[in-house]
Amino acid sequence: MDSTAARRHVVITGAAGALGRAVASRFAAEGARLALIDRDLQHLQSVFAHPEPDHGGTLLHAADVTSDTAMAPVAAAILDAFGTVDVLVHVAGGFEMGEATHAMSRESWMRMMDLNAWSFVAVTSHFIPAMLFQRHGKVVAVSARGAMAGAATMAAYAASKSALQRLVESLSHEVRGAGINVNSVAPSILDTPANRQAMPSVDHTRWVSTGAAARAVAFLASDAAEAVHGQHMVLDGLS
Repeated sequence: MDSTAARRHVVITGAAGALGRAVASRFAAEGARLALIDRDLQHLQSVFAHPEPDHGGTLLHAADVTSDTAMAPVAAAILDAFGTVDVLVHVAGGFEMGEATHAMSRESWMRMMDLNAWSFVAVTSHFIPAMLFQRHGKVVAVSARGAMAGAATMAAYAASKSALQRLVESLSHEVRGAGINVNSVAPSILDTPANRQAMPSVDHTRWVSTGAAARAVAFLASDAAEAVHGQHMVLDGLS
């Protein structure tokens, strides 16, 4: 991977989830310093009670990523500790089956939009200025293959992930001239404990492993992807 990996400073949201853990492990193995954000500090601390060694320390912070007010002091603390942020990986988000589109509640709509779209704005607003100042950086969001089309009782989720992709594309156009790459990975079904529990009869070997998704994130955060801007790397697995 990058020759500069050992010196990189990486921020990961949704770090305590299955994919967040895999992404954190991947960057830790490369020697990066990590700032890990999740909504529950105790859970975050329990997940990373024994962090990967030899990566210069890990910062753990609790924050509601949908709240600009909550993100501001956390981002300030990370930038104060690191001095710079080279990679921002926005894993945080949510999925839920909803009502039929004609019967959808505003609460369902706003919940998905806040978690999957607005959170990207609330998080990047505090780290992009530092990347603009240093004139380099990588931003990788986790969108979804489901952003490509609607599906029954999934309107709010699909729309929110589609909105996230449009935000990724727009931000990419705004900052690429300053040496910042903004992209997303778009997995189908991730092989996580939660998905196995929710779909016990489905062949999970056809799903996308969290390790494979983490490797895709690492690629988009690497120098090898310096010419990639505003793209969504679809991870189909065998589905």
